[in-house]
Amino acid sequence: MTCPALPISCTDVTALVGEIRRAEPLITASLSDLVRRLIQRLQEKLRQHSDHTFYLFKLLRVHILPLTNVALNKSGSRFITGSYDRTCKVWDSLSGEPLHTLHGHGNVVYAIAFNNPYGDKIATGSFDKTCKLWSVEAGTCYHTFRGHTAEIMCLSFNPQSTLLVTGSVDTTAKLWDIQNGEEVLTLTGHSAEVVSVSFNTSGDRIISGSLDYTVVVWDTRTGRKVYTLIGHCAEISSAAFSWGRSMIVTGSVDSTSMLWDATNGKCLAVLTGHNDGIVQSSFDYTGKLIAAASADGTARIFSAVTRKCIAKLEGHEGAISQISFNPQGNRVLTGSSDSTARIWDAQTGQCLQVLEGHRDEIFSCAFNYEGNMIITGSRDNTCRIWR
Repeated sequence: MTCPALPISCTDVTALVGEIRRAEPLITASLSDLVRRLIQRLQEKLRQHSDHTFYLFKLLRVHILPLTNVALNKSGSRFITGSYDRTCKVWDSLSGEPLHTLHGHGNVVYAIAFNNPYGDKIATGSFDKTCKLWSVEAGTCYHTFRGHTAEIMCLSFNPQSTLLVTGSVDTTAKLWDIQNGEEVLTLTGHSAEVVSVSFNTSGDRIISGSLDYTVVVWDTRTGRKVYTLIGHCAEISSAAFSWGRSMIVTGSVDSTSMLWDATNGKCLAVLTGHNDGIVQSSFDYTGKLIAAASADGTARIFSAVTRKCIAKLEGHEGAISQISFNPQGNRVLTGSSDSTARIWDAQTGQCLQVLEGHRDEIFSCAFNYEGNMIITGSRDNTCRIWR
């Protein structure tokens, strides 16, 4: 018997090992004990931090001009901040000390990311129409990617850390080779700015979401359109693959999220209930749950299996700007224009904790990979680390 939110953490281990052996002939009787121990270790890991109460660990005033974005590496040992001051800064999460200031852009640094899970490189996308690739260790610039004719709004590494995709106001996305710094492909087909880009886990597909109301699935080897996902009746705000690559979830200003079959581009469900635009929609790490955050100040958790709403997250006094699951999938983190972040039970929708202290909108918030650290970035020009 498994539970819907955490299928591994409350599974009968003996039964699961039996299923694995029946499906995989290479798992012999002699290996069964090893598989059982590995599953038990995973269960213990998934149960960690379930009842964790977070406290303010560090308060950092990070830039002179307003922040644009905040991102963590996989372990949470480093984080980066982008700013209107045209720089990106690299920080030590434990000490709160700045490690590097990445200079070189001629305009706002808007989109930033680590090449997780490796975490040894940083990409910065700017309103100066360029993207730069940096060394985390040295703070030096490897490459400057030039080719867009308007501001860069979004970017993403492939999981293999060999390619980078950027999306721009110029209506295109571009694929770049991290090793040699060359442009690989230009993905052309949108009629308005590209605001969301991401890879699937195998790295052979990219999705791009645009203000033209559509999402396009691209083949990374050829640059060919695989599918165009048409169904939303307003601008796209987010688009993401499930971890297993079988589904895509999209969010739109039309107040809905849509669930799509990634293998054929067909719409599986329209997820409704909000009365204002969807700011972000995302899967949990198993692809079984979907979180949708709205400008109406609420969020909803849907089952990707039944496509039904299983929980409503109500309590914020302003629009929700970001939402994410913890790695264990049992907690949801939201940041809001009401200056607070909240932690919720993913199954019941109960608010478990309110993270207070910021004096303006929280536009960025995230768990680290362990789920025992949170970072929040605010328009009050501070970051807070919670442990």
